[in-house]
Amino acid sequence: MDRSRTSHGTARGTSRRTFMAGAAAVGGTAALASAVGGTAAAAAPAPGSVAVLGGGVAGLTAAHELAERGFAVTVYERRALGGKARSMDVPGSARGGRRPLPAEHGFRFIPGIYHNLPDTMRRIPFPGNANGVWDNLVAPPEMSFARTGREDLRIPLPWPGHRPARLTLDDIRRALTAMVDTALGIPAHETASFVGRVLVFLTSCDERRNEIWERTPWWDFIRAERMSYDYQRILAIGLTRNIVATKAEEASTRTVATLLEAFVFNALGRGADGPLDRILDAPTNEAWIDPWVAHLTSLGVRFEVGWTVREMAYGDGRITAAVVEDPQGTRSTATADHYVSAMPVEHARRTWGPALRAADPQLARCDRLHTDWMTGIQFYLTERAPLLHGHLNCVDSPWALTAIQQAGHWPDRDFPADYGDGTVVDCLSVDISEWDRPGILYGRTAKQCTRAEVAKEVWAQLKAALNDTGRTVLKDSALHSWFLDPGVDGLGTPNPTNEDELLIHPVGTFHLRPTAATAIPNFYLAGDYVSVDIDLATMEGANASARQAVNALLERTGSAAARCTVTPLFRASEFEALKRHDRDRFRWGLPNAFDLG
Repeated sequence: MDRSRTSHGTARGTSRRTFMAGAAAVGGTAALASAVGGTAAAAAPAPGSVAVLGGGVAGLTAAHELAERGFAVTVYERRALGGKARSMDVPGSARGGRRPLPAEHGFRFIPGIYHNLPDTMRRIPFPGNANGVWDNLVAPPEMSFARTGREDLRIPLPWPGHRPARLTLDDIRRALTAMVDTALGIPAHETASFVGRVLVFLTSCDERRNEIWERTPWWDFIRAERMSYDYQRILAIGLTRNIVATKAEEASTRTVATLLEAFVFNALGRGADGPLDRILDAPTNEAWIDPWVAHLTSLGVRFEVGWTVREMAYGDGRITAAVVEDPQGTRSTATADHYVSAMPVEHARRTWGPALRAADPQLARCDRLHTDWMTGIQFYLTERAPLLHGHLNCVDSPWALTAIQQAGHWPDRDFPADYGDGTVVDCLSVDISEWDRPGILYGRTAKQCTRAEVAKEVWAQLKAALNDTGRTVLKDSALHSWFLDPGVDGLGTPNPTNEDELLIHPVGTFHLRPTAATAIPNFYLAGDYVSVDIDLATMEGANASARQAVNALLERTGSAAARCTVTPLFRASEFEALKRHDRDRFRWGLPNAFDLG
């Protein structure tokens, strides 16, 4: 599934410069096709108007599906199209005609377990790509658990036709040392215990998963409290951080293990859209968001950026308008036949007044959904650091750092020539998952530190994890600058804020998630908090929920248009008989047959 890095020729090297010309050609072709179709087709009325409130992955997906079915769509977005998925420019960083340095809320990760989002990506044209922006995905060949004071665990990620990066003798020595150290650190009986717990979940029926395991923390399910430090840091904390970006002591076993199950099958080549780990081969807006917006514009979608939704006006059993505030702060109403709320839950629920909540109790339940901080910071380097070619998890870092070194995955990008001031050669993009634990430099939490102190603290924790086994991986002299997501504000004050919190999954919250169709006949929900098959704050969940919202709208309007395909997570047929047996045991009040206490 991985493609050659040179398959697109020279056109890929100037994709941003050539993209708008290509997009214009696509739009012109669409207009020509409409004209050829005759005046009757051109004059056919739209089946209805839709206001999509929010321009992140959920909102853009809803707009895409609706526009393809002939609806007149307007997207209202308060800040920037792409939402948390977007990349952004570092202000004042461009010199000599170059582009600004690229930054982001957090690095993009599009694993092979996703099916709905990749389907959308294939339908977004990109010059030179047979499969649209989907062809801009590349597969890192390895990942690493970096352990402070010990050799790191470096794991190859093989895939048919996918070759890991060339290894040196030193790489092999370090990998062997890490594997032996890990084997000694995690006793055989602990490994057997963990595998046994995974088998319990794999053979559990849906009823047991939704009732028992949804209310059991992952930490308790895998019995981490009685296990070794390595078991806790890698199999409990490390897995939850990599898979669901939440705390093992709080995360629902149903959420963690469902995703772990999907990743296991993905690694085995079952039910996968592609390799286990995939990222984009350029900054997100260049590789995906800008082409998407251009394509939607060619389909007739209108965008109102800078408009903030303040309230959903409700009366006579329907949404009558969205109360919006323009970039100058003036309030007005936006009206349409239908409304899709595609904002993150922490923003969306502020717009639901008492009458609207009374009309559909599931809206009020959303107040009990939890969000937490997970925010990115980028470090720009003047020397390429000798890191791995893939994702890095600093399992001992107090602030739960994960990272990826990006330039090596952007084959058609030349940092000195294309970005910044001509001295930056790479970007180390880091996600901070823990904002409430003291660090190693100042003894304060991330929220208690200033922005500059956060940068120094993260850099120190990275060095503690990487410069600890006889070689210097990160050099202070190579650090050019850093950029912390501007959505975070008030750091170091009593009232820090974060405009882009992440939905997390404490036990029991699965049952609080709303459906895409509300009790209000012209109001629909889309976002990663909506109940879909993938119970996780993901771009895949946002995409799937938007498809469900569009399907609900089509059903209510009696539309003859084709319904959106919504692909669930892969289920291995070999386990279905065992799950049926477990369903009987669950109904009889018995534990899973593999749950031996």
